[in-house]
Amino acid sequence: MINYSVDNDGIATISWDMPDRSMNVLNNGSIPAFKEAVEKTIADDNVKGVIITSAKPDFIAGADLEMLQGWNGAEEMFENGMELQMLFRSMEKGGKPFVAAINGTALGGGFEICLACHRRIAADNPKAKIGLPEVKVGLLPGGGGTQRLPRLIGIQPALPLLLEGKHLSPEKALKAGAVEEVVPADQLLARAKEWLMNAKPEDAVQPWDKKGFRIPGGAPMTPKGMMTFTAGNAMLHEKTQGNYPAATNIMSCVYNGCCVDIDSGLKIETRYFVKTCMSPEAKNMIRSLFFGIGNANKLASRPKDIPTQKFTKVGVLGAGMMGAGIAYVTAMAGIQVVLIDQDQTAAERGKSYSENLLKKAIQRKRMTEDKAEKILSLITPTTDYSLLDGAELVVEAVFENREIKADVTAKSEAVIADNAIFASNTSTLPITGLSEASKRPANFIGLHFFSPVDKMPLVEIICGKDTSQETLARSMDYVKAIRKTPIVVNDSRGFYTSRVFGTYVNEGIALLAEGVNPALIDNAGKKAGMPVGPLALADEVALDLIYKIRNQTKKDLGDKYVPNPADAVVDKMVEELGRVGKREGKGFYEYPADGKKHLWSGLAEQFPQLPEEDQPSVEEVIKRLIYIQSVETARCMEENVVTTAEDADVGSILGWGFAPFRGGAISQIHTVGVDNFVSECDRMAQAYGARFTPPKMLRDMAAKGENFYAA
Repeated sequence: MINYSVDNDGIATISWDMPDRSMNVLNNGSIPAFKEAVEKTIADDNVKGVIITSAKPDFIAGADLEMLQGWNGAEEMFENGMELQMLFRSMEKGGKPFVAAINGTALGGGFEICLACHRRIAADNPKAKIGLPEVKVGLLPGGGGTQRLPRLIGIQPALPLLLEGKHLSPEKALKAGAVEEVVPADQLLARAKEWLMNAKPEDAVQPWDKKGFRIPGGAPMTPKGMMTFTAGNAMLHEKTQGNYPAATNIMSCVYNGCCVDIDSGLKIETRYFVKTCMSPEAKNMIRSLFFGIGNANKLASRPKDIPTQKFTKVGVLGAGMMGAGIAYVTAMAGIQVVLIDQDQTAAERGKSYSENLLKKAIQRKRMTEDKAEKILSLITPTTDYSLLDGAELVVEAVFENREIKADVTAKSEAVIADNAIFASNTSTLPITGLSEASKRPANFIGLHFFSPVDKMPLVEIICGKDTSQETLARSMDYVKAIRKTPIVVNDSRGFYTSRVFGTYVNEGIALLAEGVNPALIDNAGKKAGMPVGPLALADEVALDLIYKIRNQTKKDLGDKYVPNPADAVVDKMVEELGRVGKREGKGFYEYPADGKKHLWSGLAEQFPQLPEEDQPSVEEVIKRLIYIQSVETARCMEENVVTTAEDADVGSILGWGFAPFRGGAISQIHTVGVDNFVSECDRMAQAYGARFTPPKMLRDMAAKGENFYAA
């Protein structure tokens, strides 16, 4: 786990090498072993200096979150946190120089070990990541990161790294001052030893332990420091809406900790660390953003005993924005792509989408021209279906029209092998119905990508009635190969993501129909933690598209269609006013060419607002916008559309941006308690309509005192 050696020159090497793990982590086993090695070096008079490195390709990934979840309450968490702080302080004050030989990725607690060393030398590995990303899972650095990094590089440059959890390449870390040297990988240990051999006594003392130390750029109470925190707090509140305690606590840690000595600062950090860990937001984010997404990426729900499919050739039908994006991510995975459209010009245009993205990557020095050329050469734009021969998978991304989809299905199946998979990228049409055009429905599946494909991480895999487990397993292999996160759902209208996403938009429009101030509606949406307000989002999606999908649904369902209060508003906007959204420059918002978008001044005339004293509270609007998504998600679970709470949460966050601090649409119910959620939904159903009525599954869970997760 921790390899320890001392050479003839008195240089000790502590090398992390945890068995049965691809990356080293700080946990209940490795921390005591590391502590023992550190104490041994300090106690050994023959040791002149210490190198800390890793025998694995990467340095240390950070703390094991399962360890944090296993700590029993705030008191134990504080004691363990302070024990780690004292371990790092013993390195700093032991009288011997420590150097971190960072051979690869060093994140979170791994980088905090580096910060506790007297020098940091990184291998020149552009793929390596260095940073403190704890805020991304609702935590703050608990091993001195909020105290050492500002003292090392200054408060102003440290805050973005702490508050945004940015990763730095070794070269960028050097420019930021987070490491002192970057050297070729094969010279890393030799250079670390060379520095130790030439180290003077003062090199074994951290800057912040030297008399007269001043924080680079100024302490919090200096004029520059005050400006930094005044502006920083305003920007932080605007960005987080006060929903993320980790970010607020990081800011407090840096401010309060940097006003006192380092040891007092570390105690302050540990208190805030415990406070943050105990928050429901941290528990939600760890559960969904770390474990949930991690399990999905590992294909934890993949059907067993089916050989892994390696893809060498994939067909993509339709070279529009979606098809072009699918072709790009597939080629980026090193897979040959046949990109088909009705005419060669359209197909070529689809390939140029990839070309433009690769050009940007070259300009940003994220890719070489040679590599970009190789990726681009994998995409063959054509009108010729015969080129699909040999493809293990074909993904259609043509118009949402059953006849067109049936036509391309038949043309593809005439060429591809009997065991090849045919997938539809539809976002609304049931897969079972589309598979009727296929001669092999067992090989037919839905792969619902999100736009823009190159940026959106989720793929919703939809199983039709006849889809085989083998087809599901192989499709999951493809999603993993293109570095996307899959969730698996069963067939239904709108599947899971499109169905629940629509409730957020519709509820915002329903509020407008009731006379609620549109500014209140959209501001409440953002304050709830959604990326954008529901009215602005409706404009982005396009009101005429919402109109068409709604009308198709009404046609398909007939008497079973349940009207929504939003319907009349959408009808009026599209049919009477011709305001269809951002695409045409006018919807609920105006989009002037020479200015910022703003709410259309005519909304109040078309949809009269309630008097100010009758307007609902922000809290009530937030509850409506959030609860409607959760109650619809619960219905999806009851109907077996989505089968696990984990998939529901991951899909809601990655698919349509459900507030991450809430942990997802099901975690939201879990956090408030099923019984409380049911009671509130009953109240809102009485006040606003039957759409808030909780499903029987939730009532049964409430009656039994059950919840979705153990903690």
